Amino acid sequence: MASSVVAPLSTWAEKQRLSNWAGNVTYSTDQVEEAASIEQIRAVLRSQDKVKVLGTRHCFNSIADSRHHLLSLKPMREIAAVDAGARTVTVDAGVTYGQLGPYLDGKGFALHNLASLPHISVAGACSTATHGSGEKNGNLATAVSAVEMVNAAGDVVKLSRKDGEQFRGAVVGLGALGVITRITLDIQPTYSVRQYVYENLPLAQMKAHFDEIQASGYSVSLFTDWQKQRINEVWIKSRVGDGPGFQAPGEFFGAKAAVRNLHPIAELSAENCTEQMGVAGPWYERLPHFRMGFTPSAGKELQSEYFVPRRNAGDAILAVERLRDQVTPHLLISEIRTIAADDLWMSTCYHQPSVTIHFTWKQDWAAVKRLLPIIEKELSPFQPRPHWGKLFTMPPTQLRSKYEKLSDFRQLATKYDPKGKFRNDFLNTNLFAS
Repeated sequence: MASSVVAPLSTWAEKQRLSNWAGNVTYSTDQVEEAASIEQIRAVLRSQDKVKVLGTRHCFNSIADSRHHLLSLKPMREIAAVDAGARTVTVDAGVTYGQLGPYLDGKGFALHNLASLPHISVAGACSTATHGSGEKNGNLATAVSAVEMVNAAGDVVKLSRKDGEQFRGAVVGLGALGVITRITLDIQPTYSVRQYVYENLPLAQMKAHFDEIQASGYSVSLFTDWQKQRINEVWIKSRVGDGPGFQAPGEFFGAKAAVRNLHPIAELSAENCTEQMGVAGPWYERLPHFRMGFTPSAGKELQSEYFVPRRNAGDAILAVERLRDQVTPHLLISEIRTIAADDLWMSTCYHQPSVTIHFTWKQDWAAVKRLLPIIEKELSPFQPRPHWGKLFTMPPTQLRSKYEKLSDFRQLATKYDPKGKFRNDFLNTNLFAS
């Protein structure tokens, strides 16, 4: 009878250990169940003292791990409603951006931005403040206008922007408040995007013209291996019909226009990348770097990312560049992006327009673990905030000092989860320890 309420994941039925997408995290329990409804979620919460929710398993650290019990909401994949008048869409917790994009576009609507890959779930991405790029674009969580969750007592809690500070504390909830069941997002009329790529931007030009480069498109990404005093590739995504748009000169601050589609790691095939060369296409096929249905990025890899204030962009980038000979042997590629400030308590961009310096590492944790403290020390004058879902070694006391609303967030978590049902080692160490 219990199995008809909550079905074990087939992975566990086959006695295989469950891991994250990259394979660097093997989850610490073999107790994993799926739920397809609120009643099934409640059944799990009644039966377990400790529960963590799995999304699409794209986090590179243990933020979603549990030594006790894991809950997957993968069956909850309904796009519940598009409200054209309010310009919102409501989706179940298991919906991915790859599923939502074509659906919205077919209804004549779009989201303001997307991350570099569409394979991730909406609920998981918003809960960890995952982002795309763009001077005026907030992270993905800034599109959230309402959230529904089941708290530790099994009660359904609904919060929206009219709930003010409590809502702003709950959106980037890091899995600490409850089991998210539905999210409502702001939408806008659909639009098309052209994507252009340039090669070999001189580092000196990047430093001198960073503002102009970032303002050249709706979304701009810089890829570098930190060698040869250059940015290897500049990816510029321009909205069609958005003013004059990007004019796509043959040369862009010393960089040359690419003559073929490129992967961010130039040695890899561009087959799994979104269309470039200025070919216009729907927003959901251009804003990500990688196509749905293909292996994103390099596959077996590790990732780290640090957010620094936008005003410190040039100095922070050059600080990392000075470490090039230590970093490059273990690196696949770095990406530099800009994100607008927001008012979400635990967002990495809380009250801070930001630049992110992202590292896609070879899958050698021993080497990366030695490097991260060096990078964090070099960036320390700029008060970096690490991405919640990626690898870092920053001491918990230092991490906690970067979030002025942490005390309020702890109180909010205690309100919805007084006994710490949704906490795990990661959250206890980094957020809830004295």
